[in-house]
Amino acid sequence: MSDLSAPQDATEAALFSECWDAVLSYADLCTAGSTAAAQLAREAFAQGIREVREAEATTVRAAGRRSSRLPRIPLLLTAVRTTAAAWEESGQGHRLDPDLRLWLHSENAARFTGPPLSRPVALRGLRDLQQADAELLWLAEAESLPLPLVARRLGLDAATAADELAQVRGFFRDRCHRNHLDSPMDAECRSYARLLDAVTRSPAADTPEDLSKHLATCVRCAEAAACLRLHGGGLPGALTGGVLGWGGLAYLERRRRAAEARLGPGRPDGPDAGGDPADGTGRARATRNGLLVAAVLVSGLALAVSLMPFGGTDADKAIRTGATPGPAADPGLYPPAAPAPTPTVSATDSGPASPDTPQPSSEGTPDPAKPHPDPDPEPQGSTTATAPTAPRTTASSRPSVCHAAYDLVNQWPVGFQATVTVTTTEPLDSWRVAFTFEDGQRVTQMWDADVSQNGPRVTATATDYNKAVPAGGKLAFGFIASWAGTNPPPSAITLDGHSCTTG
Repeated sequence: MSDLSAPQDATEAALFSECWDAVLSYADLCTAGSTAAAQLAREAFAQGIREVREAEATTVRAAGRRSSRLPRIPLLLTAVRTTAAAWEESGQGHRLDPDLRLWLHSENAARFTGPPLSRPVALRGLRDLQQADAELLWLAEAESLPLPLVARRLGLDAATAADELAQVRGFFRDRCHRNHLDSPMDAECRSYARLLDAVTRSPAADTPEDLSKHLATCVRCAEAAACLRLHGGGLPGALTGGVLGWGGLAYLERRRRAAEARLGPGRPDGPDAGGDPADGTGRARATRNGLLVAAVLVSGLALAVSLMPFGGTDADKAIRTGATPGPAADPGLYPPAAPAPTPTVSATDSGPASPDTPQPSSEGTPDPAKPHPDPDPEPQGSTTATAPTAPRTTASSRPSVCHAAYDLVNQWPVGFQATVTVTTTEPLDSWRVAFTFEDGQRVTQMWDADVSQNGPRVTATATDYNKAVPAGGKLAFGFIASWAGTNPPPSAITLDGHSCTTG
């Protein structure tokens, strides 16, 4: 059994006093009895203190350059988790909580020891902060300490501590957003990444239904959403869940109760000490099982509340979890509104059609006095409320090489969100999709493609990461646009100049 090393100076003695209670609290969650909790806490504390000393010595040798490491308390808590994993491997797993043992053999546990880019965005975001900023965020959010007490511990001005904490939250959000974009993800997750950034910036932004469904089934995107949404009270759970992995919400509830007990009425700046590290066995609580049950119930309630902004479906409530700057949609474009019904789209190649000219018959010709707004000689389609007509081949009798689907995801009085999905029959090493808005719609933001608009004609060009599309494969992109009056779907959708069938 490892023994605690003696503090080297007064600063480290204060660190021992400050951190021991947190380590023992998490060790108690991870074990099946108070004796095992005390031993796990001592071993993990000794390992964590060695890591703290090595990291601080490395910083000094590097002429003050910041080392990428966690703040002291999170570092010690992760030492508890790694020590518990070592117990499981060495045959001492019977001393651990049964649910923790199952988690240690799961894919979620492997994320914390796998490739850095696959680790939780909250963990990576906290590491990326300056050390003082990370300490402030953790003490205020995860340890539930009053801000005046946190300011005194860190040597901050109490009058400006609230503003500094708000700024640090913004820094953390930016790091999590960058880390989420850098994470390996499939095409569907990447298509929602920037939209997720946009809708989490403001509490007034309405989450589109398709994004809510995606968050209900994708754990990693849901983790990122919890880190990006600073309002709503979900940040503490996102922090503890991302750093600890298992038992994060239960730990958070314990720390809140401990802070209330320590800093109750008449003691707003109560003692910092959490107890004597050497006397772990004497900390067995008579009501340990009751506290665990209460922690699980309250943690489940807190998780449900934190996920409410992402939709009210049963699938949304099923999530059980606890983030390269780019163009993002203006949050002001998302007032709540019911989606409008999607009009029917039909595409023909009977000749160019003018937005102001009624659709001619299949044998007619458009009015030459009204030229089409796009000089591009590509075949143009039309919007009609009648049943779609079967597409015909071009003059060269070449069969269609693509099929396009337009989906109006959401619509509000001055704007709308939509996606375009194109299936190609031929392999592509790059692509360009064009379509025409005939009623003055203007695209303001687009993701998964580079956009340009010339009058009513919109062109979406492949980005570096989605240029290649196999034969029979799909390419997709989404956008936000403004509209007034009417909002029919686009016409004349083409892929690299070839007309696509629709419907």
